[in-house]
Amino acid sequence: MKPFANEPTLELRRAPARESLVNALRELEPKLPLSVPVLIGREQGAHEGFESTDPGSPDRVVATAGRATEADAAAAVEAAAAAFPAWRDMGADARAEVLVGAAQILRSRRLELAALQVRECAKPWGEADGDVCEAIDFLEYYAREAVRLEQGPDLLQVPGERNTMRYEPRGVCVVIAPWNFPLAIPTGMTSAALAAGNSVVLKPAEQSPASALALVEALREAGAPPGAISLLPGFGEVGAALVRDPRVHVIAFTGSSAVGLEIVRSSADTPEGQGHVKRVVAEMGGKNAVIVDSDADLDDAVPAIVKSAFVYAGQKCSAASRVLAHEGVADALLERLSGAVNVLIVGQADDFAIDVPPVIESDAQERVLRYAELAASEGRIVGQQAKIPANGWFCPPTLVTDLPPGSAVLRDEIFGPVLAVERVKSIAEACDALERSPFALTGGLFSRNPETVAEVTRRTPVGNLYVNRHITGAMVGRQPFGGNRRSGIGSKAGGPDYLLQFVEPRVVTENTMRHGLVVE
Repeated sequence: MKPFANEPTLELRRAPARESLVNALRELEPKLPLSVPVLIGREQGAHEGFESTDPGSPDRVVATAGRATEADAAAAVEAAAAAFPAWRDMGADARAEVLVGAAQILRSRRLELAALQVRECAKPWGEADGDVCEAIDFLEYYAREAVRLEQGPDLLQVPGERNTMRYEPRGVCVVIAPWNFPLAIPTGMTSAALAAGNSVVLKPAEQSPASALALVEALREAGAPPGAISLLPGFGEVGAALVRDPRVHVIAFTGSSAVGLEIVRSSADTPEGQGHVKRVVAEMGGKNAVIVDSDADLDDAVPAIVKSAFVYAGQKCSAASRVLAHEGVADALLERLSGAVNVLIVGQADDFAIDVPPVIESDAQERVLRYAELAASEGRIVGQQAKIPANGWFCPPTLVTDLPPGSAVLRDEIFGPVLAVERVKSIAEACDALERSPFALTGGLFSRNPETVAEVTRRTPVGNLYVNRHITGAMVGRQPFGGNRRSGIGSKAGGPDYLLQFVEPRVVTENTMRHGLVVE
């Protein structure tokens, strides 16, 4: 295989690129609603049970999906356990070929899959195309990592002794995926588990079953045995059943802290007959802050902060929701951020001109509006784009300041287009504020002083710190992604340590000074 390189995104400033996406959407829409069945091994289960709808037009049904049951969960784990030995024994090279083949299939369906995300999750065109590219990147990157991992590390050797270390897959892996990166994140967790030799049961978010189906179709078409990758569309009860199953070895999860911590608690239970301790890999979101020093270049800081906070309506675990601004620059920053927020364009995801799409569903809209009302009552709204479409789950992008230190707006993960600005007297005070937070996913810093950069780097507990740029958009292989504290458990996705979570190391030490020969 060639050295890994990131899949290039489309240049949407070019008319032919935009037209190709519009044509893909035109071709997709007559096919809606798509049908997403329960897939367990070679068997197809229910095709109906719930619907995914367009957040920008809730009357539009994008997919009808079978609702998996707890019995389906047990059957999928059984199929995965049966398929595991053969998949494991294929070896890393053969498994890598399957992943690279699946990447090529996604590449060939790239425009269609981006259009699907625009409809199923109201993901704007640039974000949707980037999501498909990231999914391709995960497949290509982990395929290469699996081959490297199979070679094993070099150990110290001494005369009379041979030491070897190899990595073996753990067994059955359950993947519980979110909707906000409906293809990239399930692809990353699933392909890592498969590349390492595990079999997988994928439970996608109920808001995005059709995107998950595209991944399973690509993997199976590329040669993954049906039992090695099953699909269970459904709701929380099926995910909980998978987590409890004693035959499951690894749970890979991306989502809220509440659900992630419940998975950790449930997985810790080791009943009689379960001969292993489950491994949990969890990315659980954050309350991400950008520090703006007194010497910051506001021409760089303002557009980067706006992009970090409001692209995809703030529905990224890495999105900025707090700004800690040095008091020497806070007034100027607030004025410019206010002007930028007031002219943001809120509209449908399929419009190339919009800045902020709808949020995913009515519950999300209610939550965001509730926090915006709280911000208005506790602090001061300094920027808000109130011109929003009447149809769809839209929320006005909101900029707030002067909140009391204990405000829930400063503490909770809102997961929507609300940004709070706080004044600090020093960079040390800003770092103190970050250290008090239970979250530590991403963070940002705008400063021209190398000593300030070094100090914030030393003190900030976040998993990914971005300096003088926006804080979203981590690239596979370039910015391995993952948080600390309550923002995550495990090594960083898209990095050289990620596959180690899906394997167990085994060391063999052989005495090479043995006496005698084997007589046959």
